[in-house]
Amino acid sequence: MYYTYILFCNNNLFYTGFTNKLKIRLQQHQRAEVKYTSNLLPIKLVYYEKYQTKKKAIQREKQIKGWLKQKKINLIKFGHPNKTKLT
Repeated sequence: MYYTYILFCNNNLFYTGFTNKLKIRLQQHQRAEVKYTSNLLPIKLVYYEKYQTKKKAIQREKQIKGWLKQKKINLIKFGHPNKTKLT
């Protein structure tokens, strides 16, 4: 299983990534082991979607990264058919 996920960072921006081990990846972010988010702690996982293939997860990550902030907020708030929303 692969995951595309969105983090909310302390600079009020979103970070989007993908992984096949969501729990471990989130721990890496929280321990400042991920360069991009290491200076943006604390971070919060606000959304993720599950995919059967790495290719689909990467495609979705790229798609979301191309969106404006409001579109990401709408995704988090209203969801997607293949998603898990954290509230």
